[in-house]
Formats: sequence, structure tokens, C-alpha cells
Amino acid sequence: MKISYQWLREHLKTKSSPSPQAIAKQLTFKTVEVENITALGEQLEQVVIGKIASIKNHPNADKLKICVVQCAERSDVAVGVRTKTSDRTLNVEHKIVCGGSNMREGMLVAVGLPRAKVRWHGAGEWVELQKTKIRGVESEGMICAADEIGLEEMFPKKEEREILDLSHLNMPAGTPLAKALGLFDVTLAVDNKSLSNRPDLFGHYGIAREISAIFNIPLRPYNPPVIKTGKDLKLAVKVADKRLCPRYMAVALGGITIGASPLWLQNRLRAVGLRPINNIVDITNYVMYDIGQPMHAFDTSKLTEKRKEKREKFVFVRHAKNGEKFVTLDGVERKLTDEMLVIADREKPLALAGVMGGAGSGVSQSTTSIIFESANFDPLNIRKTAATLGIRTDSSTRFEKSLDPTQTEMALRRAVELTKRLCPGARVISNIADASYYHLNQGPIVISEDFVSQRVGASIPKKAIVKYLRNLGFLVKEKGEKIAVTVPTWRATKDISIAEDLIEEIVRLHGYEKIPACFPIFSITPPPRNNLRQLERRLKELLADEFGYTETYNYSFESPEWLARLDESAETCLELNNPIAKDRPLIREHLIPNLLMNVEANLHRFDRVALFEIGRVFCLPAVALAQAGGQEPGEFADNKKKERLPKQPTLLGLVYAAKGEERPYFQAAEAIKGVFDRLGVGVTFHKIESSHFVHPHRFAEMRINNAPIGLIAELHPELQERSGIPYRVAMVEVNLNDVVPLLKQLARYQPVPKYPDVIRDVAFVVDTKVEHAAIEVALRQVNSLLVAVNLFDVYQGDNMEKGKKSLAYHLVYRSPERTLTAAEVDAAHGRVVARLEKELGAKVRQ
Repeated sequence: MKISYQWLREHLKTKSSPSPQAIAKQLTFKTVEVENITALGEQLEQVVIGKIASIKNHPNADKLKICVVQCAERSDVAVGVRTKTSDRTLNVEHKIVCGGSNMREGMLVAVGLPRAKVRWHGAGEWVELQKTKIRGVESEGMICAADEIGLEEMFPKKEEREILDLSHLNMPAGTPLAKALGLFDVTLAVDNKSLSNRPDLFGHYGIAREISAIFNIPLRPYNPPVIKTGKDLKLAVKVADKRLCPRYMAVALGGITIGASPLWLQNRLRAVGLRPINNIVDITNYVMYDIGQPMHAFDTSKLTEKRKEKREKFVFVRHAKNGEKFVTLDGVERKLTDEMLVIADREKPLALAGVMGGAGSGVSQSTTSIIFESANFDPLNIRKTAATLGIRTDSSTRFEKSLDPTQTEMALRRAVELTKRLCPGARVISNIADASYYHLNQGPIVISEDFVSQRVGASIPKKAIVKYLRNLGFLVKEKGEKIAVTVPTWRATKDISIAEDLIEEIVRLHGYEKIPACFPIFSITPPPRNNLRQLERRLKELLADEFGYTETYNYSFESPEWLARLDESAETCLELNNPIAKDRPLIREHLIPNLLMNVEANLHRFDRVALFEIGRVFCLPAVALAQAGGQEPGEFADNKKKERLPKQPTLLGLVYAAKGEERPYFQAAEAIKGVFDRLGVGVTFHKIESSHFVHPHRFAEMRINNAPIGLIAELHPELQERSGIPYRVAMVEVNLNDVVPLLKQLARYQPVPKYPDVIRDVAFVVDTKVEHAAIEVALRQVNSLLVAVNLFDVYQGDNMEKGKKSLAYHLVYRSPERTLTAAEVDAAHGRVVARLEKELGAKVRQ
């Protein structure tokens, strides 16, 4: 938002206001962020008013003229810049070559003297003028068109070669153009984001109030004359939804003549980035930028009357009808919904409440009477309406911040005052319609000096506290040590409501830089250890860094169609009433289905896919790969119905598939065992009844110290084919909530072995019914020197007897007391082989 420095000064009772730079600095420190400062007349330096004394033809160009231009009538008139000596003789006449089509002798024009900056024909970059020769004739400056000095909006050109005619200004030659046009102003650009919680600052008076408080400068009271009502017209207002429109005021004026606004008003609007339109519309815009209250003017003749003989006009604030069409001021037809609010007469909508007026009810050149509207609307409704229709206006920006409903009357009075000033024949012809339903919580809020000092961390005297609050417009009453503060209406709209809000006001005026910077005194205690979070981080490091798995993040939602492919029932899944994707209405019960979807998508592009995910699931009585169940009714459960909330364990999901890999189960098992070995605990695999979801012979329960923690399996071949996955897939799912207490119990320091390992590889041929688990148990019972049994290969195929399979193992021997000799290892290894041959019928494969 742009703020005019000259406009601000009108609201302050002082002859010497702080400089724009000082205001910008203090506002940024204490109130809002000022992004930059711009001098409006800066581009007009060295541009003055000149009077054409004579015109003659150029000897070498048909379309050019040689003009003698008077740029000063007296030697004491500055020519754009100050002279160093007061007795310097000024060159009062300049010879200038110009091709303007509308030049005449005696005409006042804009003259760019040497060093003035212009844009040739209103285009391109700004260039600095110098004395030059044009077709052999010396030219000492430039007679400018409006667009060549950046005034095209103020003075639109009617034809291409037209120069700027300033004869209407009646100013002496040599007057700086910026001064003649009233453009000696400076604008401060305020970041709108810093105004989000301060609707009172969306106008110059609100900013002036802040400057008054910061610099301790008296503020002029904002008190336009009370409106004297008329009787020519009866104005009635009805509000259908009082929550969405807590206040609506209107008054009618006759004797209106539509025309251009005076230069002072146009300059005010241009300074804040608005284009002047006509006197009535400019008044509504001026009031909006003056006190922050949007207004609108209707043409009275365009409102339907009930009975013409009584001259009654009716304004109805109602909900729009679903599908109702309305053409806004920008000429766009918009389709409305019943959640939107419109201003209507007895037959049709006139305006989109708080956003934009209608094309059919606005002020035109033929307007002779108007109705001024000044209202207050629900901020949330205005924001939704503007967002739905894709309209962002100055009006909606202000209304959606919660405006002060009491300022509707002040705005109406100011608009009527300005209308009478700009239209001498204007008069109020109706009653003042006022539908008021608002209530503001203004306190009082009670604080004390101790209360403020304890929370600020520094001592602020009571006298200073009272002064700061009163300067900001708060009503303060002292009751002993207590300070009772009544909030002004412009700060009581969701801004100031509790004592801590007052502390912020006090501190910012006192100055944050005055608060000593020191650390608070308190005992430093470490936060409670989150074992689950630390386990998650460690697992991610191990799987990604050491085992080559890629972490993935999936949504917590599942597709019923995908579950059906995996032969999984969706009946136990929780279903969302409003899913973010229509094809994924279910909340996941485990991680594997979405991970399998990732596998299917990636195996078509990569020969190897190894993924893992850690995340929460939402389980009802049971899931396919991880144990789950309800939890006791909590604060969100309906205890009367004894409903059970879903359990929300954190799971680790892991999938592995690769081209040519016939036994991905063992790759996944090696990874998960390696991970838990690095965590300091051992994982064992145990046979349990398989599920329809998995391979019937490659499925096991994982345990730590005989406590189940999850499952490992391969996907059933039929489901693999149905899902479009080209290779076999291994799956692991671990309940980390079950793992955490086991890690705490079992994890312990184990020193590095002092003596070396001796590894022997051996392959056994056994019946296909013999399981690895039985072999491992048998091997570990043979000899205490055998410390590790690692299965590394399973073979069935050519050169293998039917009904048989080959299992290859790394057998690790080690003694805690000494280095083993070859003879000792051979003896232990022989007993191992003999035990397997005797108990399981195993034969060593040569």
C-alpha cells in the first residue's frame, strides 16, 4: 500500500513534520514494514513552465518549427534548480526546435532544460537532455509532450504529435512543473503482509495515528460535519443475514453534477497509485484511502421504487441465489452462489457486497442523484467470495481484515462533506438508513507495572505505560497499582483482546532496542529421549548408507482397486468422507500395498528396486503383514457407544526385487538381519501359518528374543502376475513400536573378539522338506566353537536329485580364549557334518 507524505501531514497538528526517512525508519521498527520511499516529482527535475514567445519555420525541415520560449519572467525565479548566487542573471529565453502539431504563440508548455530526463516519444529509457543541433539549428532544450515526461495518465494525448498544453494553469513562466502540478510529494510503500493484523492502518489516518504516538505529535481529530437529512426520498435498508453484515448505512444526495475532480484530489489519488475517474468515484476512493473504509455510490435512478409517488428506495442485503448471474463493474458476467452476499433492490443485485459494484447501477455522466453506501461485512465471507470469483480489489482486501464497524458513519459523513465541496449544488435528499447489529469487546483489560515488567524482562515505569497506551488511543484509568485499559473500536476487531496484546503495544512504542539482550536463567535439563524417533533415524541411515535401499514417502491413503489386485479386503479399512483423491479413499492399514505399487512402477525402468518406508498406519482389528488392534477409547472416542480408535503403530516397510533374482527373500532377510545386528540385537526367523497374500513356502515371522516384531515373505506368484510386477518381490514389515522396548532391554556393549575367526564353507544336500531353521538349530548344538551359521545359497535344478535341494553355509568358528588351530577346527567341523548326516540325512556336496 502506498502512503502519501503530504496526505499524512494533513492529519498532524505540526508545522514541521518528521522527514519521510525518519517516518519510514520508525514505522519499520515499531509498526509496519516500509519497503521504499519514492519522490513523485523526481522525474520532473529541470522541467519548467515555458511561454512560447514566437514561432517560425525551420529552414531545413518542413515539419519542424523554431520556437523562442520564455522560461523566466524575472531574474529571481528559479529555473528548475537553485543558483549558487542570488544576483545571477538568468537566460529568460531559449531557442528550441520542436515538431509539435498544436503549438501557438502565447501558449504555456512544459520545457525540458539541459539535464532534464525525458523519454523520446514516450517510449524507451529515460535520457538526459543536452544542447544539440537539429538539422543545422541549435536547440537549447525540448518542448515536451505529456508521455515524454511521465504525465500521460494526467494529460492523455489526443493526437500523436501533440505537446502538453499548460495554459490552463495560469502560472508564471519558469515555475517548476512539479510545483505547478502539486507533485512535490513523497510516497512510502508499506508491505501489505505487515498490515494483516492491523485493519486500522489501511488508511492515512490510521498511519498518522501511529506517527502521532511514535513522535508524540498531536493528531487532528477526524470529525466531519454531521449530516443534515432531507425529506425528498425515503431510504429503507433490510439485512437478511446480520452475521454477514453487522452494519449497513446509506444516504441519498441530489443536485449531483458528474465531472473531473479538482487537481488536489487527482494528485492525492495518483500519489497512492489510483487513476482519477470522476468526482463521485474519486470521493469514495479518497475516503477509502483516508480512513480505510471502502464505500460505493449507486445511481439513484437505477434502483427500483416501490411506489413512485412516495419516492421510496429499498436496499436489500441478501444472499445471492445459486447460479444467479451478475455483471460487475469490470464488465465480466459472474455466476454467484448462495454463500455470497449481494446488495440488491427489489428486483436485481446492484453490487457484490464488499468486493465490487455492478455495471448496471454505477455512476455515469448522466447521474444527477446518488446513494452513498458505507457498510461492514464479515471478513471470512468476503475472503471466500473474492477467492471463489478470482477478484482481488482494494475493497475486499480491507473488508477481509475485520474493519471497525463504527467508522462507517465517519466515512459517510466525510463523503457527504466532500460531495458538497466538489458539487456546489449537491444536497442530502433522504434520511440516513442505518442497520446496526454489531458488538465489540472493548474490555476493560486490567494490567499492572509488575505484570508488564515480568513478561518483558525489563522495567518500564507505570507513567510510561500509561503514556504509550493513551498516545495510541486507548482509554486508560489508573486504580492504585492496577491499570484498566479500554480498547478503542479500531483495535477491538480481533486485534487487541488480552493483556499480552497490550504488552506488545507498550514494548513496540518503548522500543525493542531498549530491552536488554540476556539469556533467561533456568536449569538446563535434557529433553526426554524419544527412543522411537532415534530408532527411525538410525534405520534410515543403515538401510540407505550401508545396504543400498532407497527411502520413499507415500501418502497414507490406499486405492480399493489396487487392494483388490492383491486379494486384500478393503472392509476393515477406514474410509475418508472427503478424500484428497477420489481413487484413494481408504486410510492405509500397512505399508506394503503402496510399496508394491512403487515396485510395479519402477521395475519397468530399472533392473533392481530396493525401497523402504517408515510411517504410521491406522489399523482396525487385524492386517495382513503386521499385528494390529484397537486401543482403549480415548478423548476422541464415543464412550457411550464404546467405539475403539484405530491403533496407529509406526512400521518399517521394505521391498526388494531384481531382474534374474529368483530368491529375493534371502536378499531381504540378509538386509534386515544386518540392520538389527548393527543395532546390537539378533533377529531370528520362525515358521508360522502363511497368508493368502504371500508365497506359501517363503514366509516367516521375525522375532527378537522370541518376541514377534514383524513378518518377511515373498509376494504370492499369482498376485505378482495380477499386479503387473515382472519379477519376484520380497517384502518385510516390522512394527517399530514393538522393537523399541526390546532394544532397550537387549542392546548391550559387546567387545571386539580378541581372537580371529575361522570360516569353513560347506554345502549339504537334503530333502526339500528340511528347513533352514532346523539345520541351524542342529548345527549350534554340536560345538560351542561354532559362533555363526550363515546360509548363502539354495540350489534346486540340473544335476540335483528330484526331491532334494542344496544348502550352502558359511560356518564361523572362534574361541574366546585362544587362536584355534587347524586341527581343532577340523575336529569341530567333522562333528558338525556328522551330526547333520545322522539327524537330518544330509550329505556333504562335493
